Amino acid sequence: MRRGLLPEDEFIAADEEVWPSIDNAAPSEEGGPIARKGFNYQDEIAVGFVLEMLANPQLVKIHFETHDDLVLVWDIGAPSRIAEFVQVKGSEADKLWSIADLCSRKKQAVGSSIFEKSLDRDQHDETARFRIVTLRPVVSPLKPLTYERGHEARALSCEEMVALKSDLDMRMPGVQSKRGHGTGYWLDNCLWDECHDEPTVKEKNKLRLFKIMNDAGHPLLWEHLDLLLDELRKLVKSAGDAKWKPDKEKKILTRQALSVMWDACMVRLTKVASQPSGGKLAEKMNDAALTGTVVAMAIDMRLDYARFARTSRYMQLDEAEQLQGRVKSEVQTLSAKRAAGSLDLDGPAFHALCVDRMDAINNSLPPDQGDRSAFLKGCMYDIADRCLLRFDRIGL
Repeated sequence: MRRGLLPEDEFIAADEEVWPSIDNAAPSEEGGPIARKGFNYQDEIAVGFVLEMLANPQLVKIHFETHDDLVLVWDIGAPSRIAEFVQVKGSEADKLWSIADLCSRKKQAVGSSIFEKSLDRDQHDETARFRIVTLRPVVSPLKPLTYERGHEARALSCEEMVALKSDLDMRMPGVQSKRGHGTGYWLDNCLWDECHDEPTVKEKNKLRLFKIMNDAGHPLLWEHLDLLLDELRKLVKSAGDAKWKPDKEKKILTRQALSVMWDACMVRLTKVASQPSGGKLAEKMNDAALTGTVVAMAIDMRLDYARFARTSRYMQLDEAEQLQGRVKSEVQTLSAKRAAGSLDLDGPAFHALCVDRMDAINNSLPPDQGDRSAFLKGCMYDIADRCLLRFDRIGL
C-alpha cells in the first residue's frame, strides 16, 4: 500500500489494523467439508501431521478443512504463532507440477489459481507459512521449494529463486495478500512436499508411529499399530466432515486434546497386554485335546513372537508384514478346507498340519533371509490367541 493513496489518519488506522486469529475467524468457504468424497489421500496426509504433533511439542494445533485443507499451528517461541496453510493435491494428472499449473486460473478468474489462493491465506494474526502436498514431483524450476525452509539452496538471492520469482511476478503481476505480502514472501515461506501415493504415505505413517512408540519405551505389535492408525483416520475424517458452525471445536485438534485421547488408547492397549498371556491360546489348544509341553511351548513361542514384533532390530517392518500375511493366508486356507470337509482331521492332527505348513513357508524363503520358523509359528499361535484360528472342530 502506497502512503499517497490514503489520508494520513486512514493510513495510520490501516497500519494498526488488528488481524483475527485463525481460531476465531470463520472460513471464507466450506466447500471442503461438503465435498469430501474420495479424500482418503488427504486424510492419510493429515494422519501424518497428527503423528508429528504427537512427537513434536512445537506443533500445538491442527485445523481440518477450515481456512485450507489443513492448517498447522506452530509455537516456536517467536512473538506470534505460525499458521502453516496446507493444500493437498491428491488427484492431479500424471505429470510433473509446473509453474504454469501453480498460476493457472479457473475460467481466468482472478484469485482462483493455487498460488493466489495460498498467498491469500495471509490475513490472520498468526504469521503465515504455506505448504503444498502433491502426489507427483515438480519440474526443476520449482525444485528449490522442496528443500527445507532456511536451506541455502532456496535463499531468495540464489539464481534459481531469483528466476522463479521473476517468472511468478511476470505471470501474477501485483498479486499481494491482505497483509501486503507478495511473491517473495510466499517463496520464502512455502514448502513443497512430494509425498507420492496413498500406500506409500500409509507405510510412512506406520513406520513413524512404530518409531514414536519405541522411542517412548512403549513398543507395540504391528496389529496394535494398525488399530491406533485406524483410530486416527476416523478422527481426521470426522474433523474434516464437521461444519465450522456449529461444531468449530470438532474441526480443531489441540496437542493437549490429542495427548488425552492418546493416553486413553494406551490404557486400553495396556489392559489387553496385561491379560494373562496365552490364556486364550491355552484354552483353544486344550479344547483340541492338546496338553502339557505342547501347549507350554506354544505359549512360549507366542511370547517370543511378541517380543520380536516389538523390536525394529529383528527384521524390517515390510518383511514382518509379508510373513504375517503368508501365515494368515495359510491358516485361512486350512481352516476353509476343514470347514468344507476336505480335511477330516481331529485337533492334534490339524495342529500338526498347521505347524508343518509353517515349516514349509520357512523352507520356501530365500536362504539369505535366515530361519524364520519360530517367528512364523509364533505368529500362528498369536492368531489362535486372538480367537481367529481354532484347532478343534467347534465353530466349523
